Amino acid sequence: MSRTRSKAGAGTASVEAGVARLADDYQQVALVLQGGGALGAYQCGVYEALHAAGVRPHWIAGTSIGAINAAIIAGNAEADRMARLKEFWTGITRPAGTLAWPLQWMAESAQWLPPSHALSTGVSASSALASLALGQQGFFTPRTASPFLYCDGNAAATSFYDTAPLRDTLLRLVDFDRINGGEVRLSVGASNVRNGNVHYFDSAMQPLRVEHIMASAALPPAFPAVEIDGESWWDGGIVSNTPLEHVLAAAPRRDSLILQVDLWSARGERPATIMDVLEREKDIRFSSRTRYGTDSVARMQKLRNALDDLFKTLPKDALPAGLAARLKPWRCDRVFNIVHLIYQAKHHEEQYKDYAFDANAMREHWASGLADMQRTLAERRYFAMPERGSGVVTHDIHRALVKARAESA
Repeated sequence: MSRTRSKAGAGTASVEAGVARLADDYQQVALVLQGGGALGAYQCGVYEALHAAGVRPHWIAGTSIGAINAAIIAGNAEADRMARLKEFWTGITRPAGTLAWPLQWMAESAQWLPPSHALSTGVSASSALASLALGQQGFFTPRTASPFLYCDGNAAATSFYDTAPLRDTLLRLVDFDRINGGEVRLSVGASNVRNGNVHYFDSAMQPLRVEHIMASAALPPAFPAVEIDGESWWDGGIVSNTPLEHVLAAAPRRDSLILQVDLWSARGERPATIMDVLEREKDIRFSSRTRYGTDSVARMQKLRNALDDLFKTLPKDALPAGLAARLKPWRCDRVFNIVHLIYQAKHHEEQYKDYAFDANAMREHWASGLADMQRTLAERRYFAMPERGSGVVTHDIHRALVKARAESA
């Protein structure tokens, strides 16, 4: 698939063009976006750097806020994607309701302070509390009556917030005809309320509607379940927050460059306070054991590659026809290159970082994603096609930096 490459500055043009050419060597480029609420702005910074480098994903898979970002990217023309992402994130950083203006004024007044400044940290905490109390414009608003007053199973009885504003926002910013036109494949993960299984609504398999994106982001008990074709669906992150397995399991298998953008780090320091405990628990829970899943897939793919090599060395008809037929679906010589980016939480952030929607936090998360992806793009070797038979190869700029520091110590 051809890609239109954007103009870059003179200092980075050769690096970006080189990475885009390396990406062209793959049969498929996929962007995988984890869920994480307000941290999702980090993914936008990552995409901004990719967009500037001329790397255009053929397939975007997302869960929760990752599904929303994915829908905005896939549901717009290349020239409009960054503007739509910025419009969405600028809009939802404003608290909802007529009582929100003091908090908005305070946030705007503190925007020039360093992120670690005590006042800036206080603004972020106030933003999280305001989000709980008032909701966010274009996203969700608190219900007028407590759900504890109802018991009839409807949305008002089973959630604290109304997500009708998000529906309106998505319909305004996302062209679902474009998504279903097949230019970019879109997959979003949701959890079936009845059987507890995760399912991926995939534009390659069915037409997607706004309800599918809403379902992927319907985190209980804050948000109501979304009904689709007689089934009720919640946020995919409560079962599996990272849609990597869906991409890796797709058939037919293709040589793939997979850009995986996670918002929760499975690795972290031992907590020193109860607030640290709450943050660390959330990090572990929503990281979805990403590294373990990647390692498991890598082992399986190496086994597939070895089986394929074995068949190529065996004389014809060396195996019984029935056994050969049974093993054939397991043979594969494809390679998967996973370039992994993980948001690194800042020291001043607390366990409420995923619902602190203030503009300062959004800009900081976005800038972090942009910087991390730019550093990753500078490592051109990360994007080179792996050797045939290597199965799954992973790269992580943060892991490389930690290793380098340890070796130099």
